[in-house]
Amino acid sequence: MTTTTPPVTLDDVRDAAARLAGVAHRTPVLRSRTLDALVGAEVFLKCENFQRVGAFKFRGAYNAASRLTPEQRARGIAAYSSGNHAQAVALAARELGTTAVIVMPEDAPPSKRQATAAYGAEIVTYDRYGGDRVAVAEALAAERGLSLIPPYEHPHVIAGQGTAALELLEDTGELDALVAPVGGGGLIAGSATAAKALHPGIRVIGVEPEAGDDTKRSLEAGRRVTVPVPHTIADGQALHTPGELTFSLNRRLLDGIVLVSDDQIRDAMRFAFERLKIVVEPSGATPLAALLTGRAGRLPRRVGVIVSGGNVDADRFARLCGPAR
Repeated sequence: MTTTTPPVTLDDVRDAAARLAGVAHRTPVLRSRTLDALVGAEVFLKCENFQRVGAFKFRGAYNAASRLTPEQRARGIAAYSSGNHAQAVALAARELGTTAVIVMPEDAPPSKRQATAAYGAEIVTYDRYGGDRVAVAEALAAERGLSLIPPYEHPHVIAGQGTAALELLEDTGELDALVAPVGGGGLIAGSATAAKALHPGIRVIGVEPEAGDDTKRSLEAGRRVTVPVPHTIADGQALHTPGELTFSLNRRLLDGIVLVSDDQIRDAMRFAFERLKIVVEPSGATPLAALLTGRAGRLPRRVGVIVSGGNVDADRFARLCGPAR
């Protein structure tokens, strides 16, 4: 009987952690008695909103970019992203002494676009609802001879994202469940790879916005399913189909996907601000929303949550988290 080695392993995640040491932040794990009492479990929040660029994406972007040859670095990097991966690649390129060109949707949050430019990247825009960002980025990379680092469809990116869960488990010890947001699937694929290898009994639950349930539908169908481009405040999860590589990992590793509404995401953002004293962007708040609403189901005793990012500007935060409904 032959066994197939998965495209990303615990050793890959550990290797990524070694590359990121001293470059990425080792983000804090936040506890709250109030939150524990509300959800009936001990909750450990891995606060990637305190990561460089304000989101977990720096982990995967730097891990992948750091492996480019000197010749590849000299030519530069290309990427496509709605915001957080854009900033991550831009900063990774600057740290490694190269340049970046980022394909971003025209309606990307202004704060994310401005931050990407501030890190020194060139920005090329496209229409999210009528264009194909992958095709635009691939054509651009081919034309200019750039190395393309996708936001999730890359084993080094996935391994880098998995270091968030690796750190969490090192800091907390064994957990009964891990809850994380799902966009393209890279964060939860890397996290599940590390978590399941270290603690095979852990349950890994993904959270998607109701309007963007492509991974949930795909897991139920046993194949990748495409949905209409989602209209949701969780812009980091506004994807219409899971990645091929990430789906191959997630269909094997995940124990389930749950959905939350935009209103529930707003409530979770407000709770994080008022009770936990942290700012969380909509995509980063979806796991917290799943816990607070009971959408994550009956929780075991010790639950880890990856708060994936905090990139939301003051004006948008105020609009989303204004007077309670």
